[in-house]
Amino acid sequence: MPRTATIDLFKESMKFSAGHFTIFSATERENLHGHNFTLRVRITGVVDDNGMLFDYRATKRRLIALCAAWNETLLLPERSPHLRLDTSDPAEVRARFGDELLRFLPRDVTLLPVVNVTLEELSRLIGERLAVDPEVGGDPTILAMVVEVASGPGQRIAWRWSRAGEGP
Repeated sequence: MPRTATIDLFKESMKFSAGHFTIFSATERENLHGHNFTLRVRITGVVDDNGMLFDYRATKRRLIALCAAWNETLLLPERSPHLRLDTSDPAEVRARFGDELLRFLPRDVTLLPVVNVTLEELSRLIGERLAVDPEVGGDPTILAMVVEVASGPGQRIAWRWSRAGEGP
């Protein structure tokens, strides 16, 4: 029986401070605010003949780069049925929610392919990116993964993937 192990990637640099607002319905949203988000990833797989689960250095670098790219930006959902985004003007990003028009500088905005900027959607987005990464989900010796995103102490969501079960 092959030996398995789980690596827990939870580095100080795997964090980002970002603004957002949660959309509850076509008529209700939170006010714009921010969080100091943290990211934690656990990857389980078969230990190879060299005594390693996998070379996780590139995965760590990708996660740290993602956090750096999202840091100090406003995260907006591209797929929300209740928020209309207009990026046609190079001077501003316009977000229309009901009768509200919000304007932001493009350099301050990160558009994400999600329906809402929630812990559930952020953990899924990061997890699905890892699941299709050739060095993680594409590696047949990787068996499972848990991606956790927290918006502060005591509030964390976990997205789970398993080669044997559901995936992206």
